[in-house]
Amino acid sequence: MTDALPVTAPSAYLAASADAYDAIAVVYADFVRDSLDSLPLDRAVIAAFADSVRATRPGPVAELGCGPGMVTAHLRGLGLDAFGIDLSPVMIGLAREAYPELRFEVGSMDALDLPDGELRGVVSWYSVIHAPPRELPPYFEEFRRVLGPDGHLLVGFFESEGGPVTAFDHRVTTAYRWPIDELAGVARGAGFVEVGRMLREPHEGERFRRGHLLLRTDG
Repeated sequence: MTDALPVTAPSAYLAASADAYDAIAVVYADFVRDSLDSLPLDRAVIAAFADSVRATRPGPVAELGCGPGMVTAHLRGLGLDAFGIDLSPVMIGLAREAYPELRFEVGSMDALDLPDGELRGVVSWYSVIHAPPRELPPYFEEFRRVLGPDGHLLVGFFESEGGPVTAFDHRVTTAYRWPIDELAGVARGAGFVEVGRMLREPHEGERFRRGHLLLRTDG
């Protein structure tokens, strides 16, 4: 349950997240650059998402909260027409520098400058983790708005390992761990149908269990 968690003004947490990632962008980009290389289960769930998108009609895929762009580039390597959006201008600058052949834009996940039904897929790879729990449903509603029929959504997040939604001291700024069933319920409330889920235990150097939800639009 989330009733005991504090309410945070949207402008405050968005500005705090952008400033925090701007400040640490170069160090963060170096830290995550090759992180997928040692994560076969994570690569597998991204590949399953890519297979699902390719099985339907072609179209653009957005990584929302793309950071320095390594997952966007990975998606392009899997044959998707992928581009990235992030709230941090410094992160977007690093992504453009690292992957000049790809499209990256500054923007907020809860208010995307995209037409209704524009996308075939959305990836939120540990990017909704900083949204205070009461502010999270509009993110999924926005994901649903920009996805067309039979669109696909992949969400990566920190799982709460049987506990409630829990704030923790993320290395950049405050983040939240979610029970996978509760996060799946938020997605259902926005009109998504669950396709599958994957939980994995933390690797060396990681603190928490990782959760992954693969979803599609309902209709």
